[in-house]
Amino acid sequence: MLSVSPSSIARSSLEEMLESLRQRDENDVPKDMPPALPPRPKPTSRARLPSTKRRLPSLEDDESRPAQSSSDCSLEGERVRTFGPKRVKEMEAGESPYAVAGSNESRWDDKLGYFIEKKLHVWCRSGDGHWESGQIQSTSGEKASVLLSDKSVVTVPIQELLPANPHILEGVDDLVQLSYLNEPSVLHNIRCRYLQDIIYTKAGPVLVAVNPFKDVKIYGHDYVTAYRQKLLDSPHAYAIANEAYDKMMADETNQSIIISGESGAGKTETAKIVMQYLAVLGGGSGGIESEVLQTSYILEAFGNAKTARNDNSSRFGKLIEIHFSASGQICGAKIKTFLLEKSRVVQLTLGERSYHIFYQLCSGASSALRGRLRLKKASDYKYLNQSDCLEIHIIDDAQKFHTLMGALDTVRICKEDQEHVFEMLAAVLWLGNISFLVTDNQNHIEVVADEAVTNAASLIGCSEPELVLALSTRKIQAGKDEVTRRLTLQQAIDARDALAKFIYVSLFDWLIEEINSSLTMGKHNTGQSISILDFYGYEPLKKNSFQQFCVNYANERLQQHFNRHLFKLEQEEYELDGIDWTKVGFEDNEDCLNLFEKKPIGLISLLDEISNFPKATNLTLVAKLKQHLNANHCFKGERGGSFIIRHNAGEVLYDTEDFLKKNRESLHSESIQLLSLCTSRFPQYFTSTMLKQSQNPESKFMQSSTFACQKQTVGTKFKVQLFELMQHLESTKPHFIRCIKPNSKQIPAVFQNDLALEQLRCNGVLEVVRISKLGYPIRMTHQEFATRYRFVLPENMACQDHLSMSIAILQQFDIFPEMYQVGYTKLYFGAGQIVALEDVRKQFLQGTLEVQKLTRARRARLDFHELKGIVVRLQSYVRGKSARKEYNVLKKQHKSVVQIQSAIRGWLTRKNFGHLWNSKKSTVSKPKPGRRMSESKDLSETLPSVVEELQKAVSMAEATLGHKEKENMALREQVRKYEARKLEYESKMKSMEEMWQKQTSLQLNLAAAKNSLITDNAAGRSGKRNGFQSPLSYDSEDTSMGTHTPGGNTPIRFFNNGANSLNTLTNEFEQRKRNFDDQVLAIVEVKTGNSPPVNPVEEFRRLRRMFDAWKKDYKARLKEEKAKAHRIEGEKHRRRWWGMRK
Repeated sequence: MLSVSPSSIARSSLEEMLESLRQRDENDVPKDMPPALPPRPKPTSRARLPSTKRRLPSLEDDESRPAQSSSDCSLEGERVRTFGPKRVKEMEAGESPYAVAGSNESRWDDKLGYFIEKKLHVWCRSGDGHWESGQIQSTSGEKASVLLSDKSVVTVPIQELLPANPHILEGVDDLVQLSYLNEPSVLHNIRCRYLQDIIYTKAGPVLVAVNPFKDVKIYGHDYVTAYRQKLLDSPHAYAIANEAYDKMMADETNQSIIISGESGAGKTETAKIVMQYLAVLGGGSGGIESEVLQTSYILEAFGNAKTARNDNSSRFGKLIEIHFSASGQICGAKIKTFLLEKSRVVQLTLGERSYHIFYQLCSGASSALRGRLRLKKASDYKYLNQSDCLEIHIIDDAQKFHTLMGALDTVRICKEDQEHVFEMLAAVLWLGNISFLVTDNQNHIEVVADEAVTNAASLIGCSEPELVLALSTRKIQAGKDEVTRRLTLQQAIDARDALAKFIYVSLFDWLIEEINSSLTMGKHNTGQSISILDFYGYEPLKKNSFQQFCVNYANERLQQHFNRHLFKLEQEEYELDGIDWTKVGFEDNEDCLNLFEKKPIGLISLLDEISNFPKATNLTLVAKLKQHLNANHCFKGERGGSFIIRHNAGEVLYDTEDFLKKNRESLHSESIQLLSLCTSRFPQYFTSTMLKQSQNPESKFMQSSTFACQKQTVGTKFKVQLFELMQHLESTKPHFIRCIKPNSKQIPAVFQNDLALEQLRCNGVLEVVRISKLGYPIRMTHQEFATRYRFVLPENMACQDHLSMSIAILQQFDIFPEMYQVGYTKLYFGAGQIVALEDVRKQFLQGTLEVQKLTRARRARLDFHELKGIVVRLQSYVRGKSARKEYNVLKKQHKSVVQIQSAIRGWLTRKNFGHLWNSKKSTVSKPKPGRRMSESKDLSETLPSVVEELQKAVSMAEATLGHKEKENMALREQVRKYEARKLEYESKMKSMEEMWQKQTSLQLNLAAAKNSLITDNAAGRSGKRNGFQSPLSYDSEDTSMGTHTPGGNTPIRFFNNGANSLNTLTNEFEQRKRNFDDQVLAIVEVKTGNSPPVNPVEEFRRLRRMFDAWKKDYKARLKEEKAKAHRIEGEKHRRRWWGMRK
């Protein structure tokens, strides 16, 4: 116990802070603010409202803490609870906690006005009793008008309305997060998730799994890794298995996973999923992990069957205990089974099948095995064909048989033992074909000797007479004498069926022993284990027999374990977090359990007592039960041999027909003796095992008879097994998975509300919700709460610690003080208290998002324009750099080309010079010695002439060179003149264009200046006589290539056809000029009225278009001639250079 000073007990630091906040709010709050919350009652417990520096208690503190003083004890006893007005009363021992489950409903009544004012959503019952969602429109007295989702309006009593959760809480992962925990809200949440293929939902510590009836892509190695590495935290079977594994490794305590649900809800598949996850965590694949997984195929083949509700229904309960080493590796496993349905071996309902193994054996056995077992088709055996159902759609029994053979090899069951197993199965089938013939009027029978008797006797290992005798007679001890009595037809059938059931059940138990032996062989058990319990769920049928009686009894025990565990978790969390809390009892179904177990007047004790009377009937049993149990409110006798038990999940009507028969389940001494004398190993082992169990000194129910085990009834055996199971579960940390069947047709995406709601009630899920309503279902840490709702506080308080901020936030909302608690680490809220907070937060977030949207838009536009400017500048820089780079490359290339050209020219010059030098040298070289005189004579004669010729050639070359230079200078001068004339003509053309524009403006003023135009007409005629200037301007470029030389009017001769082309262009220019001038004069005459009426503006425009077209063509041809002239000049220079060479 933490020690505290008296001053701190009187007033804690947190209370002082609250008081200061209250005073500040009274002084500073604006007048338009709502009134402050009423003050919370000051607790006297030291656990209430701790300071932020106070640390949580730990186990070490409890162990090392000294004994608390009397004052501490008194203070602890004075703890004041602030949970609510209806929870102040201490719960009586034995009182059901569900009696006050509706205490929070009064809070709903207090908020009805709020729901009406805000027109919030509620749940109301429709005419057919289903829950429907609607919105309150108005109220009148005790009635309320509700607008349903189909736009219809119904009037319902206010008392029948239930609050609906806000849309933000629709489809939450955990039902505890719902503000309003009522049946329609819970059902709606699970339904919404199921229709989205989210089949797992948490209900506090319970996982609700809805069967999807299809493959859902939420399994596999990736998901195993994600849940193992905590990358996913959504509800999943992997999460439950991972939590159990982590707690086992961290706390070194055994764990258990309890899976329950009705037939078809998916218990078997869920158990397989959990085992696969644990196998991966415990070592991956191969070895013991593979053996553990392969056992599921064996258990399904021998323990599962097709029923009216499920094609693969487990007809037994099983507990798989997986052992782990200190390092977390799987080191062994052990399987326990409960309450195998024996009657299914010999009796079937229409549309159902017996155990899968019979059909797999008949379909998949090899020809050699079929010959040894004398097997036929499944339709030839009475035990199998009585239900008219031999196959399951999309199930291959032959393939399943081969899978089973592999599983048997994996768990190391030898081939010889496998042969014996199949012999026993075939013997059971042939026993069912044994028929009886009535021989007298007393209904005595004799066995029909046919192949069924022969084959059954051969497979069992006995003779045919021994088998016939065991099935048709019974020995009775009369004093010292032993009398043999013939059996009636019904007695013989019962004896045959009892023998078949005994063989099959014993074979099933032997398989379990062999599997356990294989899984524990050479394995070291460290004591750490995870147990997986796959058991029948509470399942009321149309006709409930002894089998269902035992199943529901077991579920009552499991439900008590379930409730106790949930209460313990809730209350431990409340106490550890230091909130005001008084422990609540949880003996909710104790009366029902006493009805079953109480001695000597419990159901099982009375059933055993009546079973000891051979002539007792079902009417005798019901009368006995009514006599002793009518005082118990959980029991109600009915007429016609039936009775009703009020279970925790609802009332169930039981039919006592065959109750006594199935409870006795005795095997006569003749059948036991027959099996003990068989030559086959298995029958002998079955009887010896039965005898050892009856002679076990530790058995509490040991009898003195040789076959005393036969007096221990099935009900008593199951009760002992159930007690052992509960002892095992109590020693573990439990985890719960409740499987739900969404529809009875076993099709995906269909959710039947009534069926699911009934299962939620039967599985106790709704009870978990009701338990949560007793406490505070909404829990948030101080940090989470302050972070989520800090926007309501002023800025100067935002820097305080999370606890102070949380208290300040609570003061801003209209929350009743008794509706929340402040713990060490969390805030605890009552149901529905988070709605108002979420509404304010939603409005704030909507406003904030709108402001943020506008701000982001403006910022985005500014950023875009800024970025655009930067990009443009960058592009200009890049383009400039690229252009400069290309220019430098071209410059270098040009320089290189010039250098190459200079080098080539130099090389050519040197080469030409070399040729000339060689020729000159050869000319003046000396003659040969043999011909020296003649050559000297010839040289002296020819040398002067050669020199003279060379001198003439040089003179001619120099003259030609000079002439060419003069021609070149003349051509250059002519080109210069042509360019000057081009410029002159261009200026003229521009002046003509300006004149044309002026003429156009004159046309616009033509009507206004008609009189003045007459005067202009006379002036225009005189101008024509004196020489008229055309308004069309000619570019100087057009006439730059005239035929006059720079010095006068002598034409210059061009090389080839160049001069002729230039003369042609000059003539064409002069001719065109005269033509255009004449046309302009004609248009002017039209305007002055001296010609026929024609539109002068259109004529002038037409002339203008013709002029522009000719001008464009003329310029193009003139440019071509200029280019030719430049080429001619270049050729002249080249010729002069080559002329020098020549």
